[in-house]
Amino acid sequence: MNAIEHTDLSKPIYDKVKQMILSNELKPGEKIVQEKIAKQLGVSRTPLHKALQQLEFDYFVESIPRRGMYVRKTDIKELIDVFDTREGLETIAVRLAIENNPHELAYELRTLFKPFESSINSINMEAYAYADDQFHKLLVKYSGNDILNRLYIFGNINSMVVQTGLLRSPAETYKEHIDIIEAIEKQNTELAEVLVKNHIRLSRNILAMQLVNED
Repeated sequence: MNAIEHTDLSKPIYDKVKQMILSNELKPGEKIVQEKIAKQLGVSRTPLHKALQQLEFDYFVESIPRRGMYVRKTDIKELIDVFDTREGLETIAVRLAIENNPHELAYELRTLFKPFESSINSINMEAYAYADDQFHKLLVKYSGNDILNRLYIFGNINSMVVQTGLLRSPAETYKEHIDIIEAIEKQNTELAEVLVKNHIRLSRNILAMQLVNED
């Protein structure tokens, strides 16, 4: 691996370690051996430590006294809170997106899901998960609301969802995505809001059932 070169090393290190966590290269509960990661990235301990402090603030790692830094385990209750927040933000986002630029948004969303339209039962799950991730990011991006976008990004809403993986199969969620796209194309704001809310709520309810079963 090539060493990272940047004037402010903590930012690219943050991005790289975050990606290692999201890709499960660094697994939940795993201890972060700073010497190993610093050597792997070709950087010193100082910018790595600064990056880890930011990752702790963003809920990706946690510092355990006298033990060190670990990849944070997100419990189900916290994930439910994330989905509740996501539901509110994305419902607002789709309304604003329809007011701003519905046709360009719909085109980009259709392009994302076009590869799956004839092979929904035998698709590449990694590719579908990427498309799903981008779908939700684009809803927020096209809202044109900088504050909403900042809340979504800096609250790591989508990143925490990505960490959970796909909670429902493409066979179930593909049509939900297409229905949302069609509502955007028709500029049917009320329907789009309901569809986005239900799409997120169905996944949220799976987590709620898991929480009940744990009890």
